[in-house]
Amino acid sequence: MTHDPKNAEPVLLVGSMAFDDLSLPTGEFPSVIGGSATYAAMAVSLFAPAQIVAVVGEDFPEETLEALRQRGVDTRGVERAQGKTFRWAGRYAQNLASRETLDTQLNVFADFRPKLLPEHCEARWLFLGNIHPALQLQVLSQCGTARFVAADTMNFWIEGERKLVEEVLSKIDTLTINDEELRQLAGEYNIRKAAARVLTMGPKRLVVKRGEYGAMLFDEAGVFYAPAYPLEVEVDPTGAGDSFAGALFGYLAKAGRVDPTTLRQGLLTASVVASFNVEGVGHAALSSLTPARVTARLEELRRLVQVE
Repeated sequence: MTHDPKNAEPVLLVGSMAFDDLSLPTGEFPSVIGGSATYAAMAVSLFAPAQIVAVVGEDFPEETLEALRQRGVDTRGVERAQGKTFRWAGRYAQNLASRETLDTQLNVFADFRPKLLPEHCEARWLFLGNIHPALQLQVLSQCGTARFVAADTMNFWIEGERKLVEEVLSKIDTLTINDEELRQLAGEYNIRKAAARVLTMGPKRLVVKRGEYGAMLFDEAGVFYAPAYPLEVEVDPTGAGDSFAGALFGYLAKAGRVDPTTLRQGLLTASVVASFNVEGVGHAALSSLTPARVTARLEELRRLVQVE
């Protein structure tokens, strides 16, 4: 696997940037930099240039934006609004398998209206993070030239804005979603049956994130399973799904194509990137990750499932 992000087309990411107050088995960690766009951009930047469209408050550190720029992330689409940055507080179970939301403060994110630059509207690789589906549709209406469009969603939107979610699904290539949300969206418990139902709603392919159980891809070539890399130390799963999605779409942008083989290679690579994310609090492990370490761990993962 070769990595030279400068030679790839940029990936446009529209999502959230936030502060997370994390209660983990290892301790309390207030004001950790988070948000779907933050994690996804860091993962994308391992493979391709990233462009962020998001909103932050007056309290968001400029050094974080500068650190992203140093990684090749274009932050000109990050609006700094008057007020406080979106903040989420959560407590994880001892085994990190589940979490409880303690507090959500939308702050400036409540009035977020994506402001796209002219070059954003020409993006060929577009990832719509977990934001209101009405905002996802607004971005889609401005990015008619995109060759590949993926979106994420969550149970809150599925329950409260289902019609808009279904309209988004009719306009995208790929949906990324976790298994619980998939079952809710499809009204079907069995994963394969649920995936088949969601694919009738419009997307060409479906990526189901299953945490420590890996991820599944459903597309025209069938079903593919990418196992999670078995870690010795698990610290914080926050942002793992977003780093997974960012790595997958960065990999595809680097390859310059979306075909069954490349998708499957990308899924394995994304699984590895997400595993690094879990090894530190917030994006600490992700921010220091290098393509060489991704390649080395990917080879380990392949050996784990290879049969001579």
